[in-house]
Amino acid sequence: MNIKPILIVEDEPEIAGLLRDYLQAEGFSTAWLDRGDDVSGWLKTHTPALMLLDHTLPGMMGLEVCRAVRRHSNLPIIMVSARGDEIDRLLGLEQGADDYVCKPFSPREVVARVKTVLRRTGGQLATISPATGSRLQFDDAAWRALLGGCDLKLTAIEYQLLRLLATAPERLFTRSQLIGEMYHDGRVVTDRTIDSHIRKIRKKLENVLPGFDPIQSMYGVGYRFANRAMH
Repeated sequence: MNIKPILIVEDEPEIAGLLRDYLQAEGFSTAWLDRGDDVSGWLKTHTPALMLLDHTLPGMMGLEVCRAVRRHSNLPIIMVSARGDEIDRLLGLEQGADDYVCKPFSPREVVARVKTVLRRTGGQLATISPATGSRLQFDDAAWRALLGGCDLKLTAIEYQLLRLLATAPERLFTRSQLIGEMYHDGRVVTDRTIDSHIRKIRKKLENVLPGFDPIQSMYGVGYRFANRAMH
């Protein structure tokens, strides 16, 4: 039985109950909130393993909740929404969501997504011992990327993406290769999803160290990490 619960933020009791039943059947504990503006206060006294966050909520919309949580936490977040347009999925990812599930959904699919995201945030990768003087460091035990000693506060997928690029400097990864490395569950992921993650990573790097942009793009192909940026 998991000690940390999966937080379900959903205003429809039937959907929340369905998610709860399937998660508990897989050994997860759960907690439920039905208002977006209750999340911040709840998180001050509880530490969930992951949050399933509905898009449309009373009190505060899901995107606002996601944005607020990301200001101070790397808590894994899966957005759940009836709005399936690509722009809505990208907005969720832009605000820091790790994944996006569209209604109507299969509860088994949601549980599979939860397991996948938790595996990404489980610290299963070997810790890198960065070279002396390196600007960028990775702590795989805590899934933290540090730039000049400052935590970049990356989401799980952002952490994996930056780590992959930084540990293979000067290698050009196509978007298809990056999708294959980041997503292993067969879902359909577009090039725009990778571009969205790269934009967010660049913004977080810039916020910590203005002018630091080690990720180089090759139009129509993909991305590489500049070797000189590591020192």
